[in-house]
Amino acid sequence: MPSVPSSPDLAHLLSHAERRVVRRLAAVLAEEDCTVEEWRVLSIVGDGRGHPMSEIADHALMPAPSLTKLVDRMVADNLVHRRPDPHDRRRVLLHLTARGEDLHRRTAHRVRADQARLLDETADGGALAHLLLRLTAVAETLLTASDDEARFTARDDDARPPAAGDARRAAARSTSG
Repeated sequence: MPSVPSSPDLAHLLSHAERRVVRRLAAVLAEEDCTVEEWRVLSIVGDGRGHPMSEIADHALMPAPSLTKLVDRMVADNLVHRRPDPHDRRRVLLHLTARGEDLHRRTAHRVRADQARLLDETADGGALAHLLLRLTAVAETLLTASDDEARFTARDDDARPPAAGDARRAAARSTSG
């Protein structure tokens, strides 16, 4: 039986849950010879609108170089293809091929069914998924606010006149050298 996290640390609990859910997802996708990373690409590109690589990397939780290698393999497997963005020819958008659409349809069905079963087992009426979305949004907001505050504080420190002791030390250094 898998171990249960002993720490009440939120990050640890979430990591523990994420590992098990992803392992379960990998098992479901393996039935269609699809990896979790491929599924993440298929799931965003499956809407038919075409997406730039930066957006896909964010969704797939992958660094750009790793995503590029994965997409190259998916192109070779005839699952996706690249097209120039009609609104910005410098960007490339990723789209599903007919084979990719078929794989996306099959895997999406399996993933939805398995996730529904998993969430049904929690017997929370979808509250868990809702709370995780809220937690993610709040954490991002607080992180952004913290980053903004740190930048603001750094600017204030740069603009702040030196304290009296700082000025005396600076003057002493300039006359002693």
